[in-house]
Amino acid sequence: MPSKSSARLAALTVAAACSAASTIVLTSPAHAESVRIHDVQGSTRISPYAGKQVTDVAGIVTGIRTYGSSRGFWIQDPQPDADPATSEGVFVFTGSVPKGVAVGDSVTVSGTVSEYVPGGTTSGNQSLTEITKPITTVVSSGNALPAATAITSRSVPAAYAPAGDTAAGGSVNALPLKPSKYALDHYEALEGMSVRVTDTRVVGATDPYTELWVTVKPHENRNRHGGTIYGSYDAQNTGRLQIQSLGPTADFPKANVGDTLTGTTTGPLDYNQFGGYTLVASELGTLKSAGLERETTRRQRSSELAVATYNVENLDPADDTFAAHASAIVNNLKSPDIVSLEEIQDNNGAKNDGTVAADQTLTKLIDAIVAAGGPTYDWRSIDPADGIDGGEPGGNIRQAFLFNPERVSFADRAGGDATTATGVTKIRGKAHLTLSPGRIAPADEAWKSSRKPLAGEFVFRGRSVFVIANHFNSKGGDQGLTAHYQPPSRGSETQRHQQATLVNAFVKDILDTQKNADVVTLGDINDFEFSQTTKLLEGRGELWSAIKSLPRSERYSYVYQGNSQVLDQILISPSIRRDCDFEYDSVHVNAEFHDQISDHDPQVLRFRP
Repeated sequence: MPSKSSARLAALTVAAACSAASTIVLTSPAHAESVRIHDVQGSTRISPYAGKQVTDVAGIVTGIRTYGSSRGFWIQDPQPDADPATSEGVFVFTGSVPKGVAVGDSVTVSGTVSEYVPGGTTSGNQSLTEITKPITTVVSSGNALPAATAITSRSVPAAYAPAGDTAAGGSVNALPLKPSKYALDHYEALEGMSVRVTDTRVVGATDPYTELWVTVKPHENRNRHGGTIYGSYDAQNTGRLQIQSLGPTADFPKANVGDTLTGTTTGPLDYNQFGGYTLVASELGTLKSAGLERETTRRQRSSELAVATYNVENLDPADDTFAAHASAIVNNLKSPDIVSLEEIQDNNGAKNDGTVAADQTLTKLIDAIVAAGGPTYDWRSIDPADGIDGGEPGGNIRQAFLFNPERVSFADRAGGDATTATGVTKIRGKAHLTLSPGRIAPADEAWKSSRKPLAGEFVFRGRSVFVIANHFNSKGGDQGLTAHYQPPSRGSETQRHQQATLVNAFVKDILDTQKNADVVTLGDINDFEFSQTTKLLEGRGELWSAIKSLPRSERYSYVYQGNSQVLDQILISPSIRRDCDFEYDSVHVNAEFHDQISDHDPQVLRFRP
């Protein structure tokens, strides 16, 4: 099976040659058929004409894409049929910048109907019906465009997708579209057509690729910042829609969650690998700011231990974000006593030369914290073996502890390295780590190409506190919510389940040794608070995810495709939870902002040991 890039290159080579002339009179081969756009699209996700040649497909040009690897134009039939399941628009893939066509042209197109899968067939993504190798004839110019179809809270169904056909391996490709019953069918039935949304709220901030997410359902699982909470596998939030632009990227609005695109946003409805259905706007609404501000937690009291987790997103000495991260730690997190950092890279970042030490990265961050008015933190970490722990090649990401020696001490026990496992021992009736810092079962297959947990023993006001820093296996490779497999496969869970089971067993060893031990397990768990991963990590009461102490509308640390969701967690042992003498705060300083310095929001726990 050819790769996405090779398939695209082949199509580009042929299409570029075909698009050189602006008007070409078609001499149809005998097996080409003259059909309408709704015939090409059909009433399922796969065109009944896939792989066949069609001739003189008529439509009005509604949009032209001149950038990226998917260059071409959209056409729409101004005389639709009566079937709501058949789209009246289709994308014509030219490969190179389309020549000789303009928006408003009435054209006929002849070519081969193709089902292109963004991201490749192994991604599980739905396919996009296209006409490839086109020969285009301009019939007339300056025509009125077909009216854009409104996507509204009433038009999009509450149900997300039908269950996949088990005979087809869970695929919905062959199922008849039911656009009034399922949201994905509704969007699919509009694929390639000109659509519009009005006064939509931003639920996913503008990213570096000039994309943002809005919702057409303003009350759907809304949180107080204006985002949309993803609170279960069955609440996919059907009102979410990605917005891109057909115009200059410099003009694309820099939006935060909660802002509004006022007025009308109009353009063809596309499908891409990074979010599925996407309105490619030829007309963008005007951005109205909601004035979202970064949050600040309160400072811990003298009797409280403050423990935080913060994914600093591949931080290395060459980055220009140290001052911003330091400000977040000092001013927004109020200088926690212990900070578990995830994605600390080695001293030369992604340069793949065998370097694994990260002392320069950590020292630079500590110096920046001091410059921001914070404490002089000390740090502990264990360098990974080169290229073993996953992440960006050459970066050797790892977890690290920062701690304020004026408030907390670290129980150093030598011997911890990349491959040696720490354990639990009993000394005078109390649990202690055999190695501190140390790694949990680093040789186990559960940690293959993944970060190993870092365990450390701290002392606060004379009491030991065990802290386990985690960065579980990512969700990379999972099928997206808009996949043609329904429900989508989440294959990455298998490894996270193994990892959660191992960490829970280690915590259980501590609690079996000392029933009332204070254990904090935290980090980028890469899974939701309602997931099986979290349930396995919690075990039979050994741990509890403290983010569940927050109202449901406040439970999020990450925004992905317009869904505000939990990836970062702090889990606590029964001795901490028992008296409810703790406070949890998800401090929203990154995930909802277009100028984020990390894609994760830090989490803070305060409690009295």
